[in-house]
Amino acid sequence: MPAFPDSRPIQPPRPWLVLLLCGIYLLTGVIGHDPWKSEDAIHLGVAWGIFNGEGWLVPRIAGEPWMGTTPAWHWVAAILARLTSWALPFHDGARLATPAFGALLLLGLHRAAGLLHGHDRGTALIAPLLAIGTLGLLVPSHLAHPAIAVLAATSAAFIGLALLPQQPAPGTAWLALGVGGAFLFGGLGSVAPLLPLLLLPAVRRQWLVLFFAIYLSLAVASIWPTLLALRIPEHLTAWWRHELDGAALRLAFPAKHLKLLGWFTWPLWPIAIWVAWSAWRHRRHWRDDWSLLVPMAGTLSALAWFLTHEARPLNAMPLVVPLCLLAAAGVDRLRRGATGALDWFGMMTFTLVTGLVWLGASAMLAGWPPRVARNFVKLAPGFVAEVSVPALLAGLAITAVWGLLLLRLPRSSWRATARWAGGVAVPWALVMTLWLPWIDHGRTNRSAAAGLRKAIGQDSGCIVRSGLGASQRASLDYFAGIRTLPRSAGADCRWLLAQEGSRRNARPGWKEVWEGGRPGDRHERLRLYLRD
Repeated sequence: MPAFPDSRPIQPPRPWLVLLLCGIYLLTGVIGHDPWKSEDAIHLGVAWGIFNGEGWLVPRIAGEPWMGTTPAWHWVAAILARLTSWALPFHDGARLATPAFGALLLLGLHRAAGLLHGHDRGTALIAPLLAIGTLGLLVPSHLAHPAIAVLAATSAAFIGLALLPQQPAPGTAWLALGVGGAFLFGGLGSVAPLLPLLLLPAVRRQWLVLFFAIYLSLAVASIWPTLLALRIPEHLTAWWRHELDGAALRLAFPAKHLKLLGWFTWPLWPIAIWVAWSAWRHRRHWRDDWSLLVPMAGTLSALAWFLTHEARPLNAMPLVVPLCLLAAAGVDRLRRGATGALDWFGMMTFTLVTGLVWLGASAMLAGWPPRVARNFVKLAPGFVAEVSVPALLAGLAITAVWGLLLLRLPRSSWRATARWAGGVAVPWALVMTLWLPWIDHGRTNRSAAAGLRKAIGQDSGCIVRSGLGASQRASLDYFAGIRTLPRSAGADCRWLLAQEGSRRNARPGWKEVWEGGRPGDRHERLRLYLRD
C-alpha cells in the first residue's frame, strides 16, 4: 500500500521522457576515451587480465594478485569486451558493463518503488529520475567500477522485500539474489549494510521466509569463495583478512561525513526527511506500514555503516537505493514553495552550467574568450583541439533536450524532479561530447607508457618499482605491456621505476634516464632509473 493513503497518486511522468533522460545519462561518457587514472584504470586492468586468460578466480593487476575487489563485475566486463571486440577497443567494450548494470539499477528502482507504493505508476517512474539526479552517482555511473553493479543487486534485494507481504516465495528469491549478488560484486563492505534487512521478515513473523532468505543469500554469496577455496585457498585466506580489515569500525567525528552526504545524496535527503517527518506527523505506524518500514530500515542501516567508516563516496553509495525509494513517495507531498524552489534553482543552475560548457568548447575550438582558452592550454599542455562536426551536432541535439525540459513540461508534481534529472544528465552529456578529447588528454597514461617503453626498449629485462600505485601499474601493462616487480623480488634488476612528486628523491647507485607523466600533472611523476 502507498505510504500515505490519504494522498492522491502521483501524476505519472511521460514514459518516453524518462527513457530519454535515462538513455542520455547512461550512454554518454562511457566509450571514446582511454582508461583514466585511479579506479577506472584499476578495474579495467583486472578485466584485462581475465580477458587475456590469466585466470578468472583471482583478480590481478599486471599479473599480480590484487585484494581490492571481487571478480564478478570483471567477468561481465571481459565478456562484453570479447563480444564487442569487432567494433570497440577493449577498454570501451569492458566499460559497457557499467551502463548495463546502471540500466538494471534503474529498472530495479522502478519495480521496487511500484511494488512498495501500491503499484503507483507515477511513483515507480519518479524513482529512476531521482536516481539519475543524484549528484554522487554521476561519476561512478560512467567509469569502470563495480559500485553500480552493487547498487543494481541492492535494488533487487528491495524488490524482494517489497514482494514479501503478498508473494513470499518470489520475494525470498529476489532478496537472496540481491544480498548474495552485492557480496559477489563488492565484497563484505558492500553487503554489510544489507545484512540487517534480512531480519525484516521477522517483523511480519515470516520465520520460514527469514530462514530461507539467510540460507539462500549465503548460497549465492559463497559461489566465488567456494570455487576459490577449492583452487587457491591461500588467496581466499589473504582476501578475507583484507575484507575484515576494511570492514572494521572506524569511529570519527561526523563533520566530514555530513559534508559528504550533503552533496552526495542531494536532492534525495531533504525529500526523504520530509517523508519521514510527514509520516511522524500523521502518526503513521512504521511497523505496520511496509512501504515506509523497508526504505527507512535500509536508510538507517546504510547510514549506520557510513558513519562508522571512512568518509568517502564508496561508503555512502549504499544510501542511494533506500533514499530513492523513500523520497519517491514524497514528491507529491512537498509544499508548493519547496517544489518551486527546487525547480527554479535547478533551471537557473543547470542552464548556467550548460552555457559554461559551450563557452569552454568555444575557447578550445576557436580560442575565444582568450583567457578561458589559455586556462585550457595550461591545464592540458600539448593538447590540440580539432573541430568534430558529429560532436557539435550531438551537442546541439542534447542542448535541445534541455530546451524541451524548460519549455514544454506541463505543470505537475514531478516537473521539478524531471528538470533536475535532466539538469544533471544534459550538462554531463555535453561535457562528454564537447570536452572529452581534452579531458582524455589529461587523464590517460598512454603517452607516459609510450615514452617509458621507448626509454627502456623492447628487451629491457626486469624492472623494480618504488611507490608505483595500482592505477599506474594497470595502465603501463595495458598500454605498453610493462610489468614491474616489488623491490623485495627484484634485487638484481637493472631498472627502477619510481612514482614520485615534483621533487626528486636521492637514489645512490641509480642514474635517472627518463621522466614522464600525465600532461599537466606536476604532482605525480614517473621516473626511470638505471643502475650505475
